[in-house]
Amino acid sequence: MQYRREIDGLRAIAVLPVIMFHAGITAFRGGYVGVDVFFVISGYLITGIILNDLQQGRFSILRFYERRARRILPALFLVVLACIPFAWMWMPPQHYKDFSQSVVAVSVFASNILFYREGGYFDLAANEKPLLHTWSLAVEEQYYLIFPILLFILWRYGRNRAFFGITALALLSLALSEWGWRT
Repeated sequence: MQYRREIDGLRAIAVLPVIMFHAGITAFRGGYVGVDVFFVISGYLITGIILNDLQQGRFSILRFYERRARRILPALFLVVLACIPFAWMWMPPQHYKDFSQSVVAVSVFASNILFYREGGYFDLAANEKPLLHTWSLAVEEQYYLIFPILLFILWRYGRNRAFFGITALALLSLALSEWGWRT
């Protein structure tokens, strides 16, 4: 897929409300919307890469996972390793166990599940979780794990069926999120 400058512009716009929200600027209480924009951009780009490889008959799930790992893991592990000494210095000892659990969850891309079970992102205790921000990366990695396999399977049934299958799943996801929001 060729480079698209407008996508970088959209990323720049999307990051602003996220930064302002985390800076505590009350006018940007909905800063999380920027994260949704990042999810859409990522889904668009990854789908384009996979479709291009499928159309050319050169898609490899292992090569896809290898490229994702080379791109994401070094920075992720650097962040985790950088947080460990600071957590030990500033956290009270009774929080070490929770922090250790979050390190494990981050390492297996399940931090979103762990943090969801522990409480809300906006809870007062959220600022005591140095790796809380990794929830969005976990969601993205879970998408990377499932979506390429799903698209590959659907593609084997033809381009049109793949399109309608993905569209149906997107609509189902939207309906379930709307239902979950209201209940």
